Amino acid sequence: MLKSLHIDANKCTGCLQCEMACSYENYGVFNIAKSRIKIFNFEHEGRKVPYTCTQCAEAWCLMACPVDAIRLDAATGAKVINEATCVGCKVCTIACPFGTVNYVADTGKVQKCDLCGGDPACATACPTGAITYVDADWTGLDKMRAWAGKTDNATRASA
Repeated sequence: MLKSLHIDANKCTGCLQCEMACSYENYGVFNIAKSRIKIFNFEHEGRKVPYTCTQCAEAWCLMACPVDAIRLDAATGAKVINEATCVGCKVCTIACPFGTVNYVADTGKVQKCDLCGGDPACATACPTGAITYVDADWTGLDKMRAWAGKTDNATRASA
């Protein structure tokens, strides 16, 4: 059973614990600039919303990489960047429609959420439960796939 991050923006207080945990997990420092999850601040609405890679089924970042540096982790479903293979061309950053693949100037490579190998630090650190790691079925992944299949079939039928 695959799992995925579930984000409930209504529970986010903007405490940045997820960003701190992510940077520590991946770089050993508390530095939100190095985090693979970001808190977006909607000032006029008075809301904070966490966002990170959604691990798309048809990952454009993975398909766009000219050196095959992004691979599927079969155990977690995460699209993982192999830093040794990455040449820092940034094509994946352009391909991602959500802006969740980022270039890291310090390394000359890119980074994105890899679900921490199946134990996401952001979800563990979130004090309000705004970020949880749950069965993908619970997040509606299967319903979205079924809907996408219907849309695809309808498109083919009308063509």
